[in-house]
Amino acid sequence: MRFHRIWALFLRHIYLYPRSFSRLMELFYWPFLDLVVWGFISLYLNQFGRDLPNFVAFLLGALILWDILFRSQQGISVSFLEDIWARNLLNLFVSPLKPGEYILALMLFSCAKILMAGTIMALMAWLLYSFNFFLLGLSLVGFILGLVMMGWSIGLLTLSLILRFGQQAEILAWGLAFLFQPVSAVFYPLSVLPGWMQKIAHFVPSSYVFEGMRQVVLNSQVSWSNLASCFILDSLYLGLSFLLYHQIFKAVRRKGLLAKIGE
Repeated sequence: MRFHRIWALFLRHIYLYPRSFSRLMELFYWPFLDLVVWGFISLYLNQFGRDLPNFVAFLLGALILWDILFRSQQGISVSFLEDIWARNLLNLFVSPLKPGEYILALMLFSCAKILMAGTIMALMAWLLYSFNFFLLGLSLVGFILGLVMMGWSIGLLTLSLILRFGQQAEILAWGLAFLFQPVSAVFYPLSVLPGWMQKIAHFVPSSYVFEGMRQVVLNSQVSWSNLASCFILDSLYLGLSFLLYHQIFKAVRRKGLLAKIGE
């Protein structure tokens, strides 16, 4: 056994990190995100835990709704990656298929994934924890639609970044949505956040959904103003993400880079 060979192999892995975005995310992004989210959950439980008779409903309802947002985003970004990995992207776009048609197909597929996964999660929550996800009533339709629209916006942004930067941006398909989790107040109210994060949360559509969910569970009241704010922001972000996607797609196609994506 020779130490210099062990050391050489160790250095070989170390040298990959400075220029690898995905590896740097593994070192810094995920630990930081876990600390922030679970830290605020701990603060929430410490301050209000004794006054939360419906805490199970808060957690399970939030978990199912967050999964809806995440799957709507992945229905676009990961499905796009699968076309890249299968070397099928160029084949699709030398056909009469239009970029907008491609995105609409991915959106439709994301809806199918949400329906299947959401049904399974709601059923398991009922069987295992006696939690009825549908206690949110008709407001559930608005909550789901608001989260799906935000997920599509994030998915389109991710797709655009992968088109622009190639393989090094693929990690965003799994990580970008979680960037919004701390300011979405998924498992805790906005009041737990410091002031500057609360201001950021006002520009994040999902924060209105999760605040609205907790109001329904606690008081059986729906904040229609929150839902309206959510849809206004969603419409703005979805329009901007569509515009960004079309601009980047045209630039990539014009430069002949479509065939090189994923290489």
